[in-house]
Amino acid sequence: MNNLKEWRAEFSNHRNLILLSLLFLGIALVLNYIAGTYVDGTGTTVATDIILDHTIIINLSFLFIYGIGFVITVLFLYPLFFNVKETHIVISQFSLLVLIRSFFVSLTHLRAPADAIIMSSSSVYDVFFFNNDLFFSAHTAIPFLGYLLFRKEKVALFFLCSTVILAMTVLLMHVHYSIDVFAAIFIAYGSYRLGNWLFGKIERSVPNKEF
Repeated sequence: MNNLKEWRAEFSNHRNLILLSLLFLGIALVLNYIAGTYVDGTGTTVATDIILDHTIIINLSFLFIYGIGFVITVLFLYPLFFNVKETHIVISQFSLLVLIRSFFVSLTHLRAPADAIIMSSSSVYDVFFFNNDLFFSAHTAIPFLGYLLFRKEKVALFFLCSTVILAMTVLLMHVHYSIDVFAAIFIAYGSYRLGNWLFGKIERSVPNKEF
C-alpha cells in the first residue's frame, strides 16, 4: 500500500469479507479442537513406517512449536500489511484447510509412533496441538498452502523452505508417519483449488463490500 489512507480504504472495502472469513476461521478452529480431542482419546493402533524405521530421532521441539507459529503469523500478517484485499482469501483458505484436516483426523484412529517425542505443556499451544491428530501433517500443509497463495511473490520462497524444514522436523521427531507428510502436499493443493472455486463464488455473491 502507498500510504495509510489507501490501506484503510482497501480494508474498509473488504471488511465484509474479512469478517466472514474470521467467522469461518472460528468454526474451523472449534472443529479442529473437537477432532483433536476425539482422536487423542480413541487412537489405539501404532503403525509401522519404513522411513521412520531408518530415521534417527532428534528433538526439534522449538521448531515444531514456534516454527509453525511463525509461519502462520507471516501467512496472516503479510497480506494484511502488503495486500489487504487478499486478507480474507488467505484466512478463508487457511480455515478450509483446517476444516478438511479436522475431517480426515476424525477418520484415522492411529496412535503416534511409539518412539515419537511427545510434548506436554499447559500453554496455549495445547488448544491446537494433539498427540494423535496424524493425518495429515499441518506442519507440512500450512506452509505449502502459503506457497500456493503467494507463489508469484518473493515471500513464496520463505513458505517453500518452511514446508521442507517443518516436514523434516515432524519426521525427525517421529510425531508423524511419512504418509502424513507426503499426503499433506497433495491435500493442501486440492484444498487450495477447492477454495479458489468456493470463495470465488462467495465473493461474487456479496452485493456490497462496503459496510
